[in-house]
Amino acid sequence: MKEWYDSIKEAQSVDKLEEIRIAIFGKKGVLAVEFAKMKSASNEEKAQLAKDLNTYKSSLMNELTARKIILQTLELQELMKAQAIDVSLFSATSETGALHPVMETMDRIVEYFSAMNFSIKTGNMVEDDFNNFEALNLPKYHPARDMQDTFYFKDELLLRTHTSPVQIRTMMNTKPPIRMIAPGAVFRRDYDLTHTPMFHQVEGLLVDEEGKVSFANLKYILEDFLKYMFGDVKVRFRPSFFPFTEPSAEVDISCVFCKGEGCRVCSKTGWLEVLGCGIVDPNVFEAVKYENVSGYAFGLGVERFAMLIHQIGDLRALFEGDIKLLEQFQ
Repeated sequence: MKEWYDSIKEAQSVDKLEEIRIAIFGKKGVLAVEFAKMKSASNEEKAQLAKDLNTYKSSLMNELTARKIILQTLELQELMKAQAIDVSLFSATSETGALHPVMETMDRIVEYFSAMNFSIKTGNMVEDDFNNFEALNLPKYHPARDMQDTFYFKDELLLRTHTSPVQIRTMMNTKPPIRMIAPGAVFRRDYDLTHTPMFHQVEGLLVDEEGKVSFANLKYILEDFLKYMFGDVKVRFRPSFFPFTEPSAEVDISCVFCKGEGCRVCSKTGWLEVLGCGIVDPNVFEAVKYENVSGYAFGLGVERFAMLIHQIGDLRALFEGDIKLLEQFQ
């Protein structure tokens, strides 16, 4: 058996070590051959032979394991040395970076509404219950609150579930007319193929004197915006319910994958839901002490738009930092 100990110590790679292991411990290996000799041995010899073979077996396995750890460590060190990068060195071949697809989509949305003379407003990510819910016609224990799984703190503070609180704070500090969008991160307790605990929204609000704003105005600008984002698509409005708008609608576009023919992505309907909108509910204006005004509001998920534009199947892929995915957006 001594030659096998020498072979193990002289092995210079994990692959070579594996060949030695099979030669010793395989079904047709040397140990199998030695154990087979026990059939023809006398009863007195069998006990001693079994003891000796099991001792060799245990000893050889320990040698193999120890040598494998050494070889794996050496191979890892060689790999790290080969892939090492001196980040302090300047490289003339450095490639230009790129925006993350979510931020790129956010910028396109903001550019459109900026060109339409909408101002850009931002706000706090930690909000209070009044601005996030009550002022938006969602009083305590309202069943629609269940639509948004919320992260709560003490003293009725929470992580905002939408960017609508920015609209409320803007109205409370500004006299109409108002023409604004509120882009930013929002938070909900949700995580699956189409939901993450943190995502991005862009919500819009237009308020003016009573009679100057109609659903037709809202319909026109959203149709134009969706064609700007997705190209030549059909747009339809479906009646829906949102506590802060009345009437409310959900907006669909013809499926960008099958061109409206019907596929797995659109559940064979030919349509994809992309945003919600409506005429601002009078209770919202009452909460911010506005009188004799009318307005419309809309909201969309930026990740949803990014997924459709770039045909990404899993929302979570946008947050995993996979270099293979991100390299496609240079």
